[in-house]
Amino acid sequence: MSEPGLSAIMSERRQLINLAYRLLGSLADAEDVVQETYARWYAMTPAEQQAIDNPAAWLTKVASRICLDLLRSARSRRERYVGEWIPEPLPESTEWQTGQPAGASDPADRVTLDESVNMAFLVVLDAMTPAERVAFILHDVFRYPFPEVAEIVGRTPAACRQLASSARRRIRDAQLPAAPSPHRAELIRQFKQAWEATDIAKLVSLLDPEVTAVADGGGIVTAALEPVHGGTDVASYFAGLPVFMLGRELVERAVNGQPGLVIQFEGVIETVIAFDVDGDHITNIWAIRNPEKLGPWTN
Repeated sequence: MSEPGLSAIMSERRQLINLAYRLLGSLADAEDVVQETYARWYAMTPAEQQAIDNPAAWLTKVASRICLDLLRSARSRRERYVGEWIPEPLPESTEWQTGQPAGASDPADRVTLDESVNMAFLVVLDAMTPAERVAFILHDVFRYPFPEVAEIVGRTPAACRQLASSARRRIRDAQLPAAPSPHRAELIRQFKQAWEATDIAKLVSLLDPEVTAVADGGGIVTAALEPVHGGTDVASYFAGLPVFMLGRELVERAVNGQPGLVIQFEGVIETVIAFDVDGDHITNIWAIRNPEKLGPWTN
């Protein structure tokens, strides 16, 4: 293949990473998928490559099918997972100060941070069937027409249209958060200050009465194995964590494009915390502690 053709093929990497992360909720898995996709491309002869009219479409189709296979096998893998499973969080290069996240440190290797990668969105995606998730992401996020989606999913265009519609209902029912705002950032900052002060009453005032907190340690590090529900119980749970007496530091950081927090010790990030906010209250808290999911935060 000529050098311009090679350049065009490699320029699709960012798009493929964007797609695979949204489909899988894991940057590490997304990178593996893209590597496998390119391996299949280069396994073909030059004549076979040149016979493909639209290499970008071919790469997208192959990557999507690999993701679909992984999603279908994920259910059995999740059954062996210790505790709760939370999508892998994405970092940004600098701390946020006004609720406006900074740009990714390496645009070629970081997923575009918009509404379709905030943690609340990814959690809803994870509850979808594999076919729903693929149809919705390909059509509604990446704007692929349903006939092309049908080729990937292995169903009719009409069936894919129904899958995407069902996914949209799930998204609407979840009432996902809007774009970051100074108010949202200030709410998380108040949570941080109340947590540092072990001010349970203040924590309760910041939490929705039906708030849910979920931790993901993957069986590797200590984490609550079951979700904690309710404002009082969640406030007491966080106030009782021995974070600060052990010399850890709580730092404001953007997590998947939304204001969040990280716990770090001697410069090493040990926990990433994402939030969902509705009005003046925090409705969901996700604490990712599994070190296998924090690789991008140490780069």
